[in-house]
Amino acid sequence: MVSKTDDIPASVPKCKVNTLDLAEGETLDGKETTKASLKDPCVCGHSADTSVMNGGGAHNHLEESKQDGAGDTDGGEDSNEQEVIVIQDTGFTVKIQAPGTEPFDLQVSPQEMVQEIHQVLMDREDTCHRTCFSLQLDGNVLDNFAELKSIEGLQEGSLLKVVEEPYTVREARIHVRHIRDLLKSLDPSDAYNGVDCNSLSFLSVFTDGDLGDSGKRKKKGSELEQIDCTPPEHILPGSKERPLVPLQPQNKDWKPLQCLKVLTMSGWNPPPGNRKMHGDLLYLYMVTVEERHISITASTRGFYLNQSTTYTFNPKPANPSFLSHSLVELLSQISPAFKKNFTSLQKKRVQRHPFERIATPFQVYSWTAPMVDHAMDCVRAEDAYTSRLGYEEHIPGQTRDWNEELQTTRELARKNLPERLLRERAIFKVHSDFAAAATRGSMAVIDGNVMAINPGEETRMQMFIWNNIFFSLGFDVRDHYRELGGDAAAHAAPTNDLNGVRAYGAVDVEGLYTLGTVVVDYRGYRVTAQSIIPGILEREQEQSVIYGSIDFGKTVVSHGKYLDLLEKTSRPLKVQKHNVLNEKDEAVELCSSVECKGIIGNDGRHYILDLLRTFPPDLNFLPVEGEQLLPECLKQGFPRQHRHRLAWLFLYLMQQKAHKDSKMAALTETGSPAPVANPPCTEAPESSGTSTETITHETGSLTAATTARSQNGECLLEGKADVEDGISGLAQAKQLAESLAADDGSGIDPKSREVVLNACKAVGSISNTSFDIRFNPDIFSPGVRFPEDSVDDIQKQKQLLKDAAAFLVSCQIPSLIKDCLDHSALPMDGATLTEALHQRGINVRYLGNVLEFVNKTPAKAQLEHFYRIGISELITRCAKHIFKTYLQGVELSALSAAVSHFLNCFLSSFPDAVAHLPADELVSRRKNRKRRNRVPGGGDNTAWASLTPSELWKNIVSEAQSYYHFTLHCESADQVVEEYGLQKITLLREISIKAGIQILIKEYNFDSRHKPTFTEEDILNIFPVVKHVNPKASDAFHFFQSGQAKVQQGFLKEGCELINEALNLFNNVYGAMHVEICACLRLLARLNYIMGDHPEALSNQQKAVLMSERVLGIEHPNTIQEYMHLALYCFANGQLSTALKLLYRARYLMLLVCGEDHPEMALLDSNIGLVLHGVMEYDLSLRFLENALAINSKYHGPRSLKLALSHHLVARVYESKAEFRSALQHEKEGYTIYKNQVGEAHEKTKESSEYLKYLTQQAVALQRTMNEIYKNGSNASIMPLKFTAPSMASVLEQLNIINGIIFIPLSQKDLENLKAEVQRRQQLQESGKSMEELSEDSPLQLEDKIPMDINID
Repeated sequence: MVSKTDDIPASVPKCKVNTLDLAEGETLDGKETTKASLKDPCVCGHSADTSVMNGGGAHNHLEESKQDGAGDTDGGEDSNEQEVIVIQDTGFTVKIQAPGTEPFDLQVSPQEMVQEIHQVLMDREDTCHRTCFSLQLDGNVLDNFAELKSIEGLQEGSLLKVVEEPYTVREARIHVRHIRDLLKSLDPSDAYNGVDCNSLSFLSVFTDGDLGDSGKRKKKGSELEQIDCTPPEHILPGSKERPLVPLQPQNKDWKPLQCLKVLTMSGWNPPPGNRKMHGDLLYLYMVTVEERHISITASTRGFYLNQSTTYTFNPKPANPSFLSHSLVELLSQISPAFKKNFTSLQKKRVQRHPFERIATPFQVYSWTAPMVDHAMDCVRAEDAYTSRLGYEEHIPGQTRDWNEELQTTRELARKNLPERLLRERAIFKVHSDFAAAATRGSMAVIDGNVMAINPGEETRMQMFIWNNIFFSLGFDVRDHYRELGGDAAAHAAPTNDLNGVRAYGAVDVEGLYTLGTVVVDYRGYRVTAQSIIPGILEREQEQSVIYGSIDFGKTVVSHGKYLDLLEKTSRPLKVQKHNVLNEKDEAVELCSSVECKGIIGNDGRHYILDLLRTFPPDLNFLPVEGEQLLPECLKQGFPRQHRHRLAWLFLYLMQQKAHKDSKMAALTETGSPAPVANPPCTEAPESSGTSTETITHETGSLTAATTARSQNGECLLEGKADVEDGISGLAQAKQLAESLAADDGSGIDPKSREVVLNACKAVGSISNTSFDIRFNPDIFSPGVRFPEDSVDDIQKQKQLLKDAAAFLVSCQIPSLIKDCLDHSALPMDGATLTEALHQRGINVRYLGNVLEFVNKTPAKAQLEHFYRIGISELITRCAKHIFKTYLQGVELSALSAAVSHFLNCFLSSFPDAVAHLPADELVSRRKNRKRRNRVPGGGDNTAWASLTPSELWKNIVSEAQSYYHFTLHCESADQVVEEYGLQKITLLREISIKAGIQILIKEYNFDSRHKPTFTEEDILNIFPVVKHVNPKASDAFHFFQSGQAKVQQGFLKEGCELINEALNLFNNVYGAMHVEICACLRLLARLNYIMGDHPEALSNQQKAVLMSERVLGIEHPNTIQEYMHLALYCFANGQLSTALKLLYRARYLMLLVCGEDHPEMALLDSNIGLVLHGVMEYDLSLRFLENALAINSKYHGPRSLKLALSHHLVARVYESKAEFRSALQHEKEGYTIYKNQVGEAHEKTKESSEYLKYLTQQAVALQRTMNEIYKNGSNASIMPLKFTAPSMASVLEQLNIINGIIFIPLSQKDLENLKAEVQRRQQLQESGKSMEELSEDSPLQLEDKIPMDINID
């Protein structure tokens, strides 16, 4: 549980949800949740038409059926809400009395454990120095692990006494560690070093502390006078410099307040026997700020000064000895400086927002850091040497049995909501601990600090066990992968295996167990860390495997129990049950690939491992003799030879494909024309009145909100089918499909039944009454043979795989490009691009194809940003592949020199980058006598030093050709910048994040031709890049989705309540920090804002920004988005200067991440321009607005409504400057667009025409006045002219419009009509009538002050 502080209520929000914000099209997930999240076909709420594609209506899953209903907002919700009430017990207040402080009140909840009150007290300013105490109620000591509700006599108003307890060695160590943590609490070095789940956050630098309070203080004056609005030069539109230093602005709180010079364990430890019997536990040595050297004894009764010095041991108490139960009290008496600084340090600590201090669930690394002084730190030193084994998580004297913990948490009960929450919380906690331990272990293995279990073998073949985790390296040892591509396959296999573990974990079948798996890339090596099956190390593999094959299909065994368990996963994972032949030519039945092995551990559990072929192969990258792909693939040059034969398709792609086929078949059979349409994944309600952006729940995938809008007629390829027909056809198909899903076909009249039967045959479904397409993962596996009688079936399976390969190329890639064109997908950097690909089931190896496709698109100019990000991703990935092998040949002492040399070759304009071989700092006395017979790989390996820039770029170009089949036209970094418009700083960021490099934050001169950009001093660290399972909070997710659905229907209040509920549940599962909580907070803030509660919106959005910085990184694209939202709410709260600072920060980050030429920049610049207009900085405002105008015109085209709005904003500024001619010119442009796009009768057109009239009058009046002056000179009678400074309200209104929030004025009557309409739609929806028919009947008539969230285009 999180250590709570007073200012967070017990339910601090915590989460990671892939969902659409109401108005954004972006999905919002973190680094690689997408892959995991694509695989949860069961756990998410199913809506009516998923059952169609998944076959029969009933969904045999372990959750109760009402859980599955939760997706249909109405069906399952009431039951869910009933359930929730159980855990929402009301909190109560208790009084706490600690020694030496006044009693204070504390709000607690009945679910909390006593231990959580301990945590709160250890965090409070006035009690933080106590660690060793018990809580007593009426003289009875409370059990630390008891829940409050189970304690007799504890009620509202009870008095709990804090009673000091005697120390033990363990308690004394915990106390010293805690004091050290308090002294370091403002020091960011742990965040820079990437330890203990600390990470950076800079929001408070821009908001001057906490927004809530400062907001109240600032509102006194009108605030306009004292704002300095001028941004730094590098933020202005058109600036070419991209400085790095502002990425981490100086936080004045981090200037350390020194309380002690040294605090360390004394060399006199442990106490000798005779002192032990006097109660001595350990000795400490300290130097105070006043330079006083002191020696302290920790005894059972507390801490006191003794008379020892560095060289003489005298344990007798000094005089006076000041025995104190807490080290802080003792030091405050000895050192006045300590007392003063410690007090102010704690004040600062508790003023920080809790989200700046709480640990994140998984470690986030920063790719830049300043030079931090290395201070003496006893706890850090101790941790490094004992590597915390035996101290791990305070479990006395034992290492953790990871496998037992991982599997036991899976076995916890999950019948009702409280049980499921407990289970999910336990699973999440163990996974995050396991990921941390596995990462530490992998680094220890590569750094050479762990002894191998087979030390006699060569280095590549060694395996390791550390802390009950098994480690192996990603090399092809014993030619295991020879047929599949050798080392390349061995490198790909661990991630494939991890994806298999994620998929089976997401399906979560009771009784089927997978191993804890983490894949770590560090210093050029790939390490797989796995939990250990009990007993597997004692026996040979041959005798343990009772299902699957250990030799790629030559010998195969099967097992009834495994077939039963795997059968349950076959539908969600789309795995076909099939027979293969074993070495005796007997048919063996399998329900997975042959490589998947089943082992029953000594604990009796059924484990499956080696899941690297869970999904079927990708034929586009697997040339097979005698097999011809479909023409769509051949036309694009497939099949292509890939590095390895482990290229597989995304589960998500197969779901999409199956979904499309079911629609298509139904269409063809019902006789409607079948358009090549990628059908909506569960139809999204399209109200035709406003273009409300809808949130679609993807077919059974956890990415609830991949940015699919309702995609009727998506990817209409060359031959454009008639979309209108297509939609009615889809509607018919849907009705048919729904009646078909009723009851395994019983609801169908005989005539349709035949139709369905044919349709099912046509799409290769395994059932005759429903579309249920599954793939056989063993097709085209070398060495696997199938029985004679299944020839037809195998042919069908091969055809299915060819179809899937064609579907990816001819449908998914075009649909991605289409989404980028209409801006529903807006990648900003490599990570968000990869995510956009994965969400459509496209693997990154298709990147070259995607870029080729963009190249041939007529609208290439509008995809320039996408192309640029794609090229940069392709180049940095190629560089990463080369860097990986490059690093393997570098010995540890030359690491920083080698990395800086590589970066110089990659990015510097200096033509002959010469490596600085580390001048041996330590000159050895005995000259090279023993040099010759060093071990290979451990010797003087300086091959890396011979790399030159031209050679590296040649390698990058050939890597791009061989891996991505893409031709790069460049021979140096400068040519790349020239040819593709990339920024070197962006390339540096991408390669550093991908390769785990941390560099010194300073200004780098990339373009000097006289000296290299980087020196070895600039490379600070190498971090691991970690891939792991992301366990989900399923119930919270249901609530989140239901809440979104309510909001979509306009029930904002109910939606808000559901999302608040989701927030509580997310907190319950994930703790305080998680990407999904971030999404939840962002949506809540938006709802608060729309419902008029601006301060609440500000507070929630502030949490979202802090969390995004901490969990995703300070310059992640999502963080940039969060900054923009926060700025809007700040402006609405009257904090103008803060709003500007936040917008400038967002613009700086965006320039660094993707440069100025990006559609999102137009939105950001419109925001900045509007705020500047509001504070009457007209010239500055114009610079930003005109830049936004140019970008909008480029990316949205000359006819876009966004462009019209841009023209209008510019015209308003010109009007304020009294330059009416320019104002008229822009407004006319806007008017023309409105007139052509929405017609003369539309209110936008009317507004524009009114404004034009007004401007003309103003211009005429001004002209008259000028003429008057010319004519009559100084005695002219001048009419006073109206120059209006814009009102804050009008600026805010425009800000709302550009950010997609529109308040529509409604009369009471309209409101009632609207409610009736919404109810009518819901009833119809329940009766299964499709949405499209509705929107044809009666477009929604809307006129109200109900806020609608829309996108203007």
